[in-house]
Amino acid sequence: MIVIVMGVTGAGKTTVGRALAEALGWEFHDGDELHSEESKRKMHRGIALDDADRRPWLAAIRKLIRGMLTEGRSGVVACSALKQSYRDEIVVDPKSVKIVYLKGSKEVIAERLRGRTGHFMNPDLLPSQIDTIEEPRDAIVVDILGAPEAIVSEIRSRLGI
Repeated sequence: MIVIVMGVTGAGKTTVGRALAEALGWEFHDGDELHSEESKRKMHRGIALDDADRRPWLAAIRKLIRGMLTEGRSGVVACSALKQSYRDEIVVDPKSVKIVYLKGSKEVIAERLRGRTGHFMNPDLLPSQIDTIEEPRDAIVVDILGAPEAIVSEIRSRLGI
């Protein structure tokens, strides 16, 4: 099984995704690492990516997920997956790939971003991500207000793992 942990920047995808993978003994992949250097520079400058910028990134995530499934490996992939069309592309097998949406208020996420250091993503992009996100269909929706351990426990319970 592959679990995609999605949401806007600052929602906790990497923190929760890594903790979930560790709790399950699965591998973890941060989708941010699959962005091109050019896309990372763009986001650092506060320029939102468009669909053309995201196309190779989504292809890389799809390839990663397909490879894991082909090899029988379970894992957690953290990525924004803001639009339904992006999720449709990376969910290569709906029976084996599950979406978890980390949802929170703009205010809570903005506060988190103010305290974050060392990340290429410019916090000024939060409004564009909130404008872009399409609420997922057929996803487990989890509120981000809990501690990461509580969020992981809720995800595990709702996935039955």
